[in-house]
Amino acid sequence: MDGLPLDQGWLRRAACAGTDPELFFPVGVKGPALEEQAAAKEICGRCSVTRQCLAYALRSGQRTGVWGGLGEEERSPLHRAKARSGRKTGAQD
Repeated sequence: MDGLPLDQGWLRRAACAGTDPELFFPVGVKGPALEEQAAAKEICGRCSVTRQCLAYALRSGQRTGVWGGLGEEERSPLHRAKARSGRKTGAQD
């Protein structure tokens, strides 16, 4: 993180507000975990703040769970790209 506060005002408008957070953090990689992940992504599909949610997850380094409609494996390349971008920026300082 770059030390700036992370705006979380979008959380009040999230479709998942009031949903059990454990749904968004399934344990395992098959069976019930895949069903939970699909259910979480379905909620994200109805959400008006998925872009803010995904941006928050990337900026705050959230490596687990479903954020912005993307699972861990789908966000992993985005985390790597952000890290590469940060190294390039840091090298120029």
